[in-house]
Amino acid sequence: MKYRLLADTGLFVSELCLGTMTFGGRAQIWEAIGGLDQQAADALVNRALEAGINFIDTANVYSGGESETMLGKALGSRRRDIVLATKVRGRTGPGANQVGLSRSHIVEAVEDSLKRLGTDYIDLYQIHRSDVLTNMEDTLRALDDLVRAGKVRYIGCSNLEAWMMMKALAISRAQNLERFRCTQSYYSLVGRELERQIIPLIKDQGLGLLVWSPLAGGFLSGKFTRTGGDETARRAKFDFPPVNKEKGFDILDVVVPMAARYQVSAAQIALAWLLAKDAVTSVIIGAKKLSQLDDNLKAIDVKLTEDDLKALDEASKIAPEYPAWMDVLGTDRRPGERRY
Repeated sequence: MKYRLLADTGLFVSELCLGTMTFGGRAQIWEAIGGLDQQAADALVNRALEAGINFIDTANVYSGGESETMLGKALGSRRRDIVLATKVRGRTGPGANQVGLSRSHIVEAVEDSLKRLGTDYIDLYQIHRSDVLTNMEDTLRALDDLVRAGKVRYIGCSNLEAWMMMKALAISRAQNLERFRCTQSYYSLVGRELERQIIPLIKDQGLGLLVWSPLAGGFLSGKFTRTGGDETARRAKFDFPPVNKEKGFDILDVVVPMAARYQVSAAQIALAWLLAKDAVTSVIIGAKKLSQLDDNLKAIDVKLTEDDLKALDEASKIAPEYPAWMDVLGTDRRPGERRY
């Protein structure tokens, strides 16, 4: 396992991060996503730590809080060996104020997360999505207070638009508040939209990038073809994140033969492509079975050539949108001018 610097924190995290959305859940979407019991969660955590993973991600809404509770139990006395990340924003109860990014909800939610995780601090506390009903400065001040109180060490965001991320960074800078150090965003061979605005932003502002759903909810696992797929797989029951399947299968037409040539799985090729991207800090992998985790862990040993990366990039590239296509023209670019 290799370790990468998380932005400018001085903190090193494993290039693969264990995601725990599969922990717990006996009803609705959570059963389709995971439904793992404590014994299965313990086994996955143990295997991840044995492989050198020191970074684990969860959220307070995963399985209604069960994921945090099970993760806390699985870690036990090893909690300080890992960088622990969780999130806040989603609904945690029926009350009118038990949702969102208000100071009230954040303060309540962090205490609940600390209790479920069995710890007195969270290494990385992330807002799960935006909240247009709450003043962003209020949210950032509440998060800053948590850092100053020692309950949270660093803060991050997830699923924000680029302009909103930049607005938050500007507020933090102007008000001398703790700032987001990273974003957790969706990125995969079949989902490269963040290359338009978000990756240029994080490179310019020095943020880390944590990738969620690198296999597009299992679409890139090799279990699905134009004629059908594994009906027991998660995506067969929970078709998320959205994928342009026609283009996706064209991409798999490149991935699958490449995997056969390397004698690895399609999933390992998809993960190796992400690990080769210089903007990526860590790739979050989740699993329902030890065999799935073991397969994903092997991606760190897959070394794609420049020709491989070019072939994958070409098959999966997205068309530039305005105003980016003006820059593509390049007619007035100066010597040494930076492009992302």
